[in-house]
Amino acid sequence: MTEQRRILVIDDEADLRELLVITLGRMKLDALAVGSVSEARSALENNTFDLCLTDMNLPDGDGIELVRLINQQYPDLPVAMITAYGNMETATLAMKEGAFDFIAKPVSLDRLRQLVDDGLGIRDRSPDTPVSDQLVGNAPAMEQLRQQITKLARSQAPIYISGESGSGKERVARLIHTLGPRREKPFIAVNCGAIPSELMESEFFGHRKGSFTGAFEDRKGLFREADGGTLFLDEVADLPLHMQVKLLRAIQEKSVRPVGEPREFQVNLRILCATHKDLAEEVVQGRFRQDLYYRLNVIEAHVPPLRERREDIAILVEHILNRLCQQWQIDMPSLDREAREALTQYAFPGNVRELENILERALTLADGTVIQARHLQLRDIPDGSDEGGAAAAAPAAERSRPANQPLEDYLQEIEKREILRALDATLWNRTAAAKKLGMTFRSLRYRLKKLGLDQGGDDDETE
Repeated sequence: MTEQRRILVIDDEADLRELLVITLGRMKLDALAVGSVSEARSALENNTFDLCLTDMNLPDGDGIELVRLINQQYPDLPVAMITAYGNMETATLAMKEGAFDFIAKPVSLDRLRQLVDDGLGIRDRSPDTPVSDQLVGNAPAMEQLRQQITKLARSQAPIYISGESGSGKERVARLIHTLGPRREKPFIAVNCGAIPSELMESEFFGHRKGSFTGAFEDRKGLFREADGGTLFLDEVADLPLHMQVKLLRAIQEKSVRPVGEPREFQVNLRILCATHKDLAEEVVQGRFRQDLYYRLNVIEAHVPPLRERREDIAILVEHILNRLCQQWQIDMPSLDREAREALTQYAFPGNVRELENILERALTLADGTVIQARHLQLRDIPDGSDEGGAAAAAPAAERSRPANQPLEDYLQEIEKREILRALDATLWNRTAAAKKLGMTFRSLRYRLKKLGLDQGGDDDETE
Protein backbone atom coordinates (compact mmCIF):
# COMPACT_ATOMS: atom_id res chain seq x y z
CA MET A 1 0.00 0.00 0.00
CA THR A 2 1.33 3.44 -0.95
CA GLU A 3 2.18 5.65 2.01
CA GLN A 4 -0.10 8.69 2.28
CA ARG A 5 1.56 11.98 1.43
CA ARG A 6 1.75 14.62 4.19
CA ILE A 7 1.12 18.34 3.70
CA LEU A 8 1.94 21.06 6.23
CA VAL A 9 -0.57 23.95 6.15
CA ILE A 10 0.31 27.18 7.99
CA ASP A 11 -2.40 29.85 8.27
CA ASP A 12 -3.81 31.89 11.16
CA GLU A 13 -7.37 31.79 9.76
CA ALA A 14 -9.13 28.78 11.29
CA ASP A 15 -11.79 28.64 8.57
CA LEU A 16 -9.21 28.56 5.79
CA ARG A 17 -7.15 25.92 7.61
CA GLU A 18 -10.23 23.74 7.90
CA LEU A 19 -11.11 24.23 4.21
CA LEU A 20 -7.59 23.32 3.13
CA VAL A 21 -7.49 20.22 5.32
CA ILE A 22 -10.84 19.01 3.96
CA THR A 23 -9.83 19.67 0.35
CA LEU A 24 -6.47 17.96 0.75
CA GLY A 25 -8.18 15.02 2.47
CA ARG A 26 -10.41 14.58 -0.57
CA MET A 27 -7.21 14.40 -2.62
CA LYS A 28 -6.13 11.44 -0.42
CA LEU A 29 -3.51 13.58 1.32
CA ASP A 30 -2.82 13.81 5.05
CA ALA A 31 -2.77 17.48 6.12
CA LEU A 32 -1.43 18.92 9.37
CA ALA A 33 -2.61 22.51 9.93
CA VAL A 34 -0.97 25.01 12.32
CA GLY A 35 -1.54 28.72 12.90
CA SER A 36 1.86 30.28 13.75
CA VAL A 37 5.56 30.29 12.94
CA SER A 38 6.48 28.63 16.25
CA GLU A 39 3.99 25.80 15.65
CA ALA A 40 5.34 25.39 12.13
CA ARG A 41 8.92 25.11 13.40
CA SER A 42 7.88 22.44 15.87
CA ALA A 43 5.95 20.52 13.20
CA LEU A 44 8.94 20.58 10.85
CA GLU A 45 11.28 19.33 13.56
CA ASN A 46 9.06 16.40 14.55
CA ASN A 47 7.55 15.31 11.22
CA THR A 48 8.42 14.64 7.61
CA PHE A 49 6.35 16.44 4.99
CA ASP A 50 6.07 16.23 1.21
CA LEU A 51 4.76 19.78 0.70
CA CYS A 52 4.24 22.98 2.67
CA LEU A 53 1.66 25.75 2.15
CA THR A 54 2.19 28.87 4.24
CA ASP A 55 0.32 32.14 4.64
CA MET A 56 2.21 35.43 4.56
CA ASN A 57 0.89 37.14 7.69
CA LEU A 58 1.17 35.08 10.88
CA PRO A 59 0.79 36.17 14.54
CA ASP A 60 4.48 35.67 15.43
CA GLY A 61 6.22 36.27 12.12
CA ASP A 62 5.68 36.04 8.39
CA GLY A 63 5.69 33.42 5.68
CA ILE A 64 8.85 34.73 4.05
CA GLU A 65 10.71 33.82 7.23
CA LEU A 66 9.39 30.27 6.94
CA VAL A 67 10.27 30.06 3.25
CA ARG A 68 13.87 30.99 4.08
CA LEU A 69 13.96 28.48 6.95
CA ILE A 70 12.65 25.65 4.77
CA ASN A 71 14.93 26.56 1.88
CA GLN A 72 17.98 26.43 4.18
CA GLN A 73 17.17 23.54 6.54
CA TYR A 74 14.76 21.40 4.48
CA PRO A 75 15.88 22.02 0.86
CA ASP A 76 14.01 18.96 -0.47
CA LEU A 77 10.65 20.22 0.84
CA PRO A 78 8.69 22.24 -1.78
CA VAL A 79 6.97 25.28 -0.26
CA ALA A 80 4.29 27.55 -1.73
CA MET A 81 3.02 30.91 -0.46
CA ILE A 82 -0.61 31.84 0.23
CA THR A 83 -0.96 35.58 -0.49
CA ALA A 84 -3.64 38.24 -0.42
CA TYR A 85 -5.35 38.77 -3.78
CA GLY A 86 -3.31 40.91 -6.14
CA ASN A 87 -0.27 41.10 -3.85
CA MET A 88 2.32 40.34 -6.50
CA GLU A 89 5.15 41.95 -4.52
CA THR A 90 4.78 39.33 -1.79
CA ALA A 91 4.49 36.50 -4.28
CA THR A 92 7.59 37.68 -6.13
CA LEU A 93 9.61 38.01 -2.93
CA ALA A 94 8.53 34.53 -1.82
CA MET A 95 9.67 32.98 -5.08
CA LYS A 96 12.98 34.84 -4.93
CA GLU A 97 13.51 33.31 -1.47
CA GLY A 98 12.78 29.77 -2.69
CA ALA A 99 9.01 29.23 -2.87
CA PHE A 100 8.16 27.23 -5.99
CA ASP A 101 4.83 29.00 -6.56
CA PHE A 102 2.02 30.95 -4.86
CA ILE A 103 -1.76 30.91 -4.58
CA ALA A 104 -3.94 33.98 -3.97
CA LYS A 105 -6.84 34.36 -1.55
CA PRO A 106 -9.69 33.62 -1.87
CA VAL A 107 -8.30 30.18 -2.66
CA SER A 108 -9.61 28.56 -5.83
CA LEU A 109 -9.95 24.82 -5.26
CA ASP A 110 -8.99 24.03 -8.87
CA ARG A 111 -5.91 26.22 -8.56
CA LEU A 112 -5.08 24.58 -5.21
CA ARG A 113 -5.22 21.10 -6.73
CA GLN A 114 -2.98 22.24 -9.58
CA LEU A 115 -0.49 23.80 -7.17
CA VAL A 116 -0.40 20.68 -4.97
CA ASP A 117 0.14 18.43 -8.00
CA ASP A 118 3.01 20.67 -9.14
CA GLY A 119 4.57 20.65 -5.68
CA LEU A 120 4.38 16.89 -5.25
CA GLY A 121 5.79 16.53 -8.75
CA ILE A 122 8.85 18.53 -7.66
CA ARG A 123 9.23 16.23 -4.66
CA ASP A 124 8.93 13.07 -6.74
CA ARG A 125 11.11 13.82 -9.73
CA SER A 126 14.84 14.22 -9.57
CA PRO A 127 16.96 14.83 -12.67
CA ASP A 128 18.18 11.73 -14.49
CA THR A 129 21.32 13.45 -15.75
CA PRO A 130 23.48 15.86 -13.72
CA VAL A 131 23.65 19.42 -15.00
CA SER A 132 27.44 19.01 -15.33
CA ASP A 133 26.85 16.48 -18.13
CA GLN A 134 24.72 18.93 -20.12
CA LEU A 135 26.47 22.29 -19.65
CA VAL A 136 30.08 22.24 -20.82
CA GLY A 137 32.70 24.25 -18.93
CA ASN A 138 34.67 24.32 -15.69
CA ALA A 139 34.90 28.09 -15.17
CA PRO A 140 33.63 29.36 -11.78
CA ALA A 141 30.86 31.32 -13.53
CA MET A 142 29.64 28.11 -15.18
CA GLU A 143 29.71 26.16 -11.93
CA GLN A 144 27.65 28.91 -10.31
CA LEU A 145 25.21 28.79 -13.23
CA ARG A 146 24.87 25.00 -12.92
CA GLN A 147 24.02 25.32 -9.24
CA GLN A 148 21.47 28.02 -10.01
CA ILE A 149 19.88 25.91 -12.75
CA THR A 150 19.47 22.96 -10.37
CA LYS A 151 17.71 25.24 -7.89
CA LEU A 152 15.57 27.01 -10.49
CA ALA A 153 14.40 23.72 -12.00
CA ARG A 154 12.45 23.00 -8.80
CA SER A 155 10.65 26.32 -8.92
CA GLN A 156 7.68 27.39 -11.02
CA ALA A 157 8.76 31.04 -10.91
CA PRO A 158 9.18 32.95 -14.18
CA ILE A 159 12.88 33.19 -15.08
CA TYR A 160 14.60 35.92 -17.08
CA ILE A 161 17.72 34.52 -18.76
CA SER A 162 20.11 37.31 -19.67
CA GLY A 163 23.21 37.10 -21.81
CA GLU A 164 24.69 37.95 -25.18
CA SER A 165 23.63 36.33 -28.44
CA GLY A 166 25.07 32.85 -28.77
CA SER A 167 26.01 32.59 -25.09
CA GLY A 168 23.62 29.74 -24.31
CA LYS A 169 20.30 31.19 -23.19
CA GLU A 170 18.08 28.64 -24.93
CA ARG A 171 20.27 25.79 -23.69
CA VAL A 172 19.80 27.06 -20.13
CA ALA A 173 16.03 27.33 -20.65
CA ARG A 174 15.86 23.75 -21.94
CA LEU A 175 17.89 22.53 -18.98
CA ILE A 176 15.60 24.24 -16.48
CA HIS A 177 12.66 22.51 -18.17
CA THR A 178 14.38 19.11 -18.51
CA LEU A 179 15.48 19.00 -14.88
CA GLY A 180 12.12 20.13 -13.49
CA PRO A 181 8.77 18.45 -12.83
CA ARG A 182 7.38 19.51 -16.22
CA ARG A 183 9.99 17.57 -18.19
CA GLU A 184 7.47 15.11 -19.65
CA LYS A 185 5.33 17.99 -20.97
CA PRO A 186 6.08 20.20 -23.99
CA PHE A 187 8.92 22.71 -24.17
CA ILE A 188 7.81 25.34 -26.70
CA ALA A 189 10.39 27.91 -27.82
CA VAL A 190 9.40 30.95 -29.84
CA ASN A 191 11.48 33.83 -31.19
CA CYS A 192 9.35 36.90 -30.54
CA GLY A 193 11.22 38.95 -33.14
CA ALA A 194 10.46 36.48 -35.93
CA ILE A 195 6.64 36.76 -35.74
CA PRO A 196 4.93 39.49 -37.79
CA SER A 197 3.17 41.95 -35.49
CA GLU A 198 -0.25 41.38 -37.06
CA LEU A 199 -0.03 37.62 -36.46
CA MET A 200 1.27 37.69 -32.91
CA GLU A 201 -2.04 37.38 -31.07
CA SER A 202 -3.05 34.40 -33.20
CA GLU A 203 0.38 32.76 -32.80
CA PHE A 204 0.38 33.14 -29.01
CA PHE A 205 -3.28 32.60 -28.14
CA GLY A 206 -4.69 30.80 -31.19
CA HIS A 207 -7.74 31.58 -33.29
CA ARG A 208 -11.08 30.20 -34.29
CA LYS A 209 -11.77 29.08 -37.85
CA GLY A 210 -13.14 31.96 -39.92
CA SER A 211 -12.23 34.65 -37.37
CA PHE A 212 -10.17 36.51 -39.98
CA THR A 213 -9.06 36.16 -43.59
CA GLY A 214 -6.82 33.13 -43.88
CA ALA A 215 -8.08 31.42 -40.72
CA PHE A 216 -9.04 28.20 -42.49
CA GLU A 217 -8.96 26.04 -39.35
CA ASP A 218 -8.87 26.33 -35.57
CA ARG A 219 -5.44 27.01 -34.08
CA LYS A 220 -4.53 26.32 -30.45
CA GLY A 221 -1.71 28.87 -30.18
CA LEU A 222 1.61 28.60 -28.36
CA PHE A 223 0.19 29.04 -24.85
CA ARG A 224 -2.17 26.09 -25.17
CA GLU A 225 0.43 24.00 -27.00
CA ALA A 226 2.74 24.50 -24.01
CA ASP A 227 -0.02 23.73 -21.47
CA GLY A 228 1.43 21.69 -18.63
CA GLY A 229 4.96 22.42 -19.80
CA THR A 230 7.21 25.41 -20.47
CA LEU A 231 6.92 28.35 -22.86
CA PHE A 232 10.26 29.96 -23.70
CA LEU A 233 9.98 33.51 -25.07
CA ASP A 234 13.27 34.22 -26.81
CA GLU A 235 14.07 37.85 -27.70
CA VAL A 236 11.12 38.96 -25.59
CA ALA A 237 12.30 42.59 -25.86
CA ASP A 238 11.17 42.55 -29.49
CA LEU A 239 7.50 42.25 -28.54
CA PRO A 240 5.50 45.36 -29.55
CA LEU A 241 3.82 47.24 -26.70
CA HIS A 242 0.27 46.20 -27.66
CA MET A 243 1.31 42.54 -27.41
CA GLN A 244 3.06 43.11 -24.09
CA VAL A 245 -0.30 44.14 -22.58
CA LYS A 246 -1.97 40.95 -23.79
CA LEU A 247 0.94 38.80 -22.63
CA LEU A 248 0.85 40.33 -19.15
CA ARG A 249 -2.85 39.57 -18.79
CA ALA A 250 -2.41 35.97 -19.99
CA ILE A 251 0.37 35.40 -17.44
CA GLN A 252 -1.56 36.98 -14.57
CA GLU A 253 -4.90 35.32 -15.29
CA LYS A 254 -3.38 31.98 -16.40
CA SER A 255 -5.88 31.93 -19.23
CA VAL A 256 -6.05 32.87 -22.91
CA ARG A 257 -8.80 33.80 -25.34
CA PRO A 258 -8.18 32.78 -28.97
CA VAL A 259 -9.03 35.32 -31.66
CA GLY A 260 -12.74 35.02 -32.50
CA GLU A 261 -13.44 32.76 -29.52
CA PRO A 262 -16.05 33.95 -26.96
CA ARG A 263 -14.61 31.94 -24.05
CA GLU A 264 -11.27 31.72 -22.29
CA PHE A 265 -9.13 28.62 -21.79
CA GLN A 266 -7.19 27.99 -18.59
CA VAL A 267 -3.49 27.21 -19.05
CA ASN A 268 -0.92 25.83 -16.62
CA LEU A 269 2.56 26.56 -17.88
CA ARG A 270 5.86 28.02 -16.82
CA ILE A 271 7.21 31.11 -18.54
CA LEU A 272 10.92 31.48 -19.28
CA CYS A 273 12.19 34.41 -21.32
CA ALA A 274 15.44 35.73 -22.71
CA THR A 275 16.89 38.55 -24.77
CA HIS A 276 20.36 39.75 -25.70
CA LYS A 277 19.22 43.32 -24.98
CA ASP A 278 19.37 45.02 -21.59
CA LEU A 279 15.73 44.58 -20.57
CA ALA A 280 15.98 47.09 -17.70
CA GLU A 281 17.28 49.70 -20.15
CA GLU A 282 14.41 48.87 -22.51
CA VAL A 283 12.03 49.71 -19.63
CA VAL A 284 13.82 53.02 -19.01
CA GLN A 285 13.55 53.89 -22.71
CA GLY A 286 9.81 53.14 -22.68
CA ARG A 287 10.08 50.22 -25.10
CA PHE A 288 9.15 47.55 -22.55
CA ARG A 289 6.39 47.70 -19.95
CA GLN A 290 7.62 47.93 -16.39
CA ASP A 291 4.82 45.76 -14.99
CA LEU A 292 5.59 42.99 -17.48
CA TYR A 293 9.29 43.31 -16.72
CA TYR A 294 8.72 42.67 -13.01
CA ARG A 295 6.32 39.82 -13.80
CA LEU A 296 8.85 38.06 -16.03
CA ASN A 297 11.99 38.94 -14.08
CA VAL A 298 11.11 37.22 -10.82
CA ILE A 299 14.52 35.53 -10.86
CA GLU A 300 17.38 36.31 -13.24
CA ALA A 301 19.88 33.76 -14.52
CA HIS A 302 22.88 35.26 -16.29
CA VAL A 303 24.79 33.30 -18.91
CA PRO A 304 28.41 34.54 -19.10
CA PRO A 305 29.95 35.38 -22.49
CA LEU A 306 32.71 33.09 -23.73
CA ARG A 307 35.40 35.78 -23.40
CA GLU A 308 34.78 35.75 -19.61
CA ARG A 309 35.46 32.01 -19.36
CA ARG A 310 38.41 31.50 -21.67
CA GLU A 311 39.55 28.49 -19.66
CA ASP A 312 36.57 26.65 -21.15
CA ILE A 313 37.56 27.22 -24.79
CA ALA A 314 39.76 24.11 -25.05
CA ILE A 315 37.03 21.92 -23.52
CA LEU A 316 34.39 23.37 -25.82
CA VAL A 317 36.60 22.90 -28.88
CA GLU A 318 37.05 19.21 -28.13
CA HIS A 319 33.35 18.78 -27.35
CA ILE A 320 32.14 20.53 -30.51
CA LEU A 321 34.68 18.84 -32.80
CA ASN A 322 33.79 15.44 -31.38
CA ARG A 323 30.10 16.05 -32.03
CA LEU A 324 30.62 17.40 -35.55
CA CYS A 325 32.91 14.52 -36.49
CA GLN A 326 30.37 12.00 -35.26
CA GLN A 327 27.69 13.71 -37.35
CA TRP A 328 29.90 13.81 -40.43
CA GLN A 329 31.34 10.34 -39.74
CA ILE A 330 34.95 11.48 -40.09
CA ASP A 331 38.05 11.11 -37.94
CA MET A 332 38.53 13.87 -35.40
CA PRO A 333 41.40 16.23 -36.35
CA SER A 334 43.78 17.93 -33.97
CA LEU A 335 44.58 21.66 -33.74
CA ASP A 336 48.14 22.88 -34.10
CA ARG A 337 49.67 25.22 -31.54
CA GLU A 338 48.99 28.40 -33.53
CA ALA A 339 45.32 27.48 -33.99
CA ARG A 340 44.86 26.85 -30.28
CA GLU A 341 46.55 30.13 -29.39
CA ALA A 342 44.43 31.98 -31.94
CA LEU A 343 41.22 30.62 -30.43
CA THR A 344 42.39 31.43 -26.89
CA GLN A 345 43.11 35.05 -27.83
CA TYR A 346 40.01 35.64 -29.96
CA ALA A 347 37.23 37.82 -28.49
CA PHE A 348 34.29 35.66 -29.73
CA PRO A 349 31.64 38.37 -30.17
CA GLY A 350 29.24 35.57 -31.19
CA ASN A 351 30.17 33.41 -28.19
CA VAL A 352 29.81 29.61 -28.30
CA ARG A 353 27.65 29.70 -31.40
CA GLU A 354 30.43 31.53 -33.24
CA LEU A 355 32.98 29.00 -31.97
CA GLU A 356 30.87 26.19 -33.39
CA ASN A 357 30.60 28.02 -36.71
CA ILE A 358 34.37 28.60 -36.82
CA LEU A 359 35.12 24.93 -36.13
CA GLU A 360 32.59 23.72 -38.68
CA ARG A 361 34.17 25.95 -41.31
CA ALA A 362 37.67 24.82 -40.28
CA LEU A 363 36.68 21.18 -40.63
CA THR A 364 35.56 21.90 -44.17
CA LEU A 365 38.71 23.81 -45.12
CA ALA A 366 41.31 21.59 -43.45
CA ASP A 367 43.04 19.30 -45.96
CA GLY A 368 44.24 16.63 -43.57
CA THR A 369 44.06 15.66 -39.93
CA VAL A 370 45.35 18.96 -38.53
CA ILE A 371 43.43 22.24 -38.27
CA GLN A 372 45.74 25.23 -38.72
CA ALA A 373 45.19 28.87 -37.77
CA ARG A 374 44.46 29.81 -41.40
CA HIS A 375 41.59 27.32 -41.49
CA LEU A 376 39.86 29.19 -38.66
CA GLN A 377 39.57 32.40 -40.72
CA LEU A 378 39.46 34.60 -37.65
CA ARG A 379 39.21 38.26 -38.54
CA ASP A 380 42.19 39.36 -36.45
CA ILE A 381 44.47 36.35 -37.06
CA PRO A 382 47.11 36.45 -39.85
CA ASP A 383 46.77 33.59 -42.27
CA GLY A 384 50.42 32.50 -42.14
CA SER A 385 50.50 31.56 -45.83
CA ASP A 386 50.57 34.00 -48.74
CA GLU A 387 48.92 31.61 -51.11
CA GLY A 388 46.41 30.31 -48.60
CA GLY A 389 45.83 33.79 -47.22
CA ALA A 390 45.03 35.21 -50.61
CA ALA A 391 42.61 32.43 -51.28
CA ALA A 392 40.94 32.87 -47.92
CA ALA A 393 40.69 36.64 -48.22
CA ALA A 394 39.34 36.71 -51.74
CA PRO A 395 35.60 37.27 -52.05
CA ALA A 396 33.65 34.18 -52.98
CA ALA A 397 32.57 35.71 -56.28
CA GLU A 398 36.21 36.25 -57.37
CA ARG A 399 37.29 32.61 -56.93
CA SER A 400 37.25 30.39 -59.95
CA ARG A 401 35.44 27.07 -59.90
CA PRO A 402 37.76 24.04 -59.74
CA ALA A 403 37.59 22.10 -62.99
CA ASN A 404 36.46 18.90 -61.29
CA GLN A 405 33.78 20.52 -59.12
CA PRO A 406 30.16 20.39 -60.37
CA LEU A 407 28.58 23.80 -60.86
CA GLU A 408 25.73 23.00 -58.45
CA ASP A 409 28.18 22.12 -55.66
CA TYR A 410 30.20 25.26 -56.38
CA LEU A 411 27.11 27.52 -56.20
CA GLN A 412 25.97 25.82 -53.00
CA GLU A 413 29.40 26.47 -51.50
CA ILE A 414 29.11 30.17 -52.35
CA GLU A 415 25.58 30.30 -50.89
CA LYS A 416 26.75 28.63 -47.70
CA ARG A 417 29.72 31.00 -47.36
CA GLU A 418 27.57 34.12 -47.83
CA ILE A 419 24.98 32.91 -45.31
CA LEU A 420 27.70 32.14 -42.76
CA ARG A 421 29.21 35.58 -43.38
CA ALA A 422 25.84 37.26 -42.71
CA LEU A 423 25.28 35.15 -39.60
CA ASP A 424 28.74 36.05 -38.31
CA ALA A 425 28.07 39.75 -38.90
CA THR A 426 24.79 39.58 -36.95
CA LEU A 427 26.15 37.38 -34.13
CA TRP A 428 23.99 34.50 -35.43
CA ASN A 429 20.72 36.34 -35.09
CA ARG A 430 18.84 34.67 -37.95
CA THR A 431 16.19 37.39 -38.13
CA ALA A 432 18.84 40.09 -38.62
CA ALA A 433 20.84 37.87 -40.99
CA ALA A 434 17.78 37.35 -43.20
CA LYS A 435 17.32 41.12 -43.49
CA LYS A 436 21.02 41.53 -44.30
CA LEU A 437 20.73 38.93 -47.06
CA GLY A 438 17.54 40.49 -48.43
CA MET A 439 15.37 37.43 -47.84
CA THR A 440 12.54 36.42 -45.53
CA PHE A 441 13.16 34.63 -42.25
CA ARG A 442 11.32 31.57 -43.58
CA SER A 443 13.50 31.51 -46.69
CA LEU A 444 16.67 31.68 -44.63
CA ARG A 445 15.44 28.93 -42.33
CA TYR A 446 14.75 26.73 -45.36
CA ARG A 447 18.22 27.36 -46.78
CA LEU A 448 19.87 26.63 -43.41
CA LYS A 449 18.12 23.26 -43.30
CA LYS A 450 19.06 22.53 -46.93
CA LEU A 451 22.72 23.36 -46.29
CA GLY A 452 22.84 21.45 -42.99
CA LEU A 453 23.38 24.61 -40.93
CA ASP A 454 20.16 24.55 -38.92
CA GLN A 455 21.03 24.17 -35.24
CA GLY A 456 17.57 24.14 -33.71
CA GLY A 457 17.27 27.67 -32.30
CA ASP A 458 17.12 31.18 -33.62
CA ASP A 459 20.21 32.84 -32.19
CA ASP A 460 20.86 31.12 -28.94
CA GLU A 461 21.73 27.45 -29.46
CA THR A 462 24.95 26.80 -27.55
CA GLU A 463 26.90 24.24 -25.64
